Amino acid sequence: MNDLIRMLVEAYGPSGFEDGIREIIRPLVEPHVDEVRVDAMGNLIAFKRAAGGQANPHKVMIAAHMDEIGVMVSHITEKGFLRFTNIGGVFSHTLMGGRVRFEDGTLGVIGSDRIDDRSAIHPLSKHFIDVGATSREDCPVRVGQAANFDRPFEARGRHLTAKSMDDRIGCVVAIEALRHLPADIAHDLYFVFSVQEEVGTRGAEVAANGIMPDVSIALDVTLTGDVPEARPMDVSLGSGPAIKVKDSGMISHPGLVRLMRRRAEEAGITYQMEVLDGGSTDARAMQLAGPGSVAGCISIPCRYVHSPSETVDAEDVAGAVALLVALLTGDMEL
Repeated sequence: MNDLIRMLVEAYGPSGFEDGIREIIRPLVEPHVDEVRVDAMGNLIAFKRAAGGQANPHKVMIAAHMDEIGVMVSHITEKGFLRFTNIGGVFSHTLMGGRVRFEDGTLGVIGSDRIDDRSAIHPLSKHFIDVGATSREDCPVRVGQAANFDRPFEARGRHLTAKSMDDRIGCVVAIEALRHLPADIAHDLYFVFSVQEEVGTRGAEVAANGIMPDVSIALDVTLTGDVPEARPMDVSLGSGPAIKVKDSGMISHPGLVRLMRRRAEEAGITYQMEVLDGGSTDARAMQLAGPGSVAGCISIPCRYVHSPSETVDAEDVAGAVALLVALLTGDMEL
């Protein structure tokens, strides 16, 4: 699975600029579904029809977002340095000395304005990107171009580290589940690789309003409470996928939470329960679409979220795949 993870996490795809990562994912899912399409927002929607003879099958939407956080050039100085704004949740304390890469391959190094108090942190507006230019005229980048953070995938035993586990690892879980699903599924499955989640779950909202699912399942990362001075949270790296109960944007359907727990226990899958103080996922958008849907989320525990070194555990990823397959192959009686 590491080769697939590496392919996805090292790809370019900030929110609003997902064309490249979509073209990587599309041929990976096409052999396993009945239909693939791209909607006006850029969501990749892979449809797997229920096996013949199923009366009124449930419409189940599974969403993993393709986009990642990044930056966008807002101004170029006379000497060719780039001022930038954020795309999604970019934190100032992760920036200094970091590297970004533009879609055309141009590499930039992040610096900051002079700061006398070394214990202080500049806001984003006091940072700049150095692409090696000497003037505005010879700068290879233009205002409005986007970049992602540039870090290679690293496997350190079971711990896997990269710049965009959020949420390429959810995409990996979706792709692997499609590969392992049996042919006789009782539900109509819509695997959505969504866009612009990091800037407001916009892609999933559009897709869900088009699909009108009965049941919705997001696949995304969540925080952990197992590092020094972490906010108290009963999710740890390596202790299994997490079943979301609540986050700041939604409360999961209790019946779907019970069903996930039951499927995990029947299959012998170790799992955790997630209550997240801040942040939300595509599940919120799907829950509220149209007349509403039964919504929940399978979360992959992740350390250092929204940094260039997001870290997951390989066994948690495998457990998330197994849980999703177990959930989709059974009945959806809640």
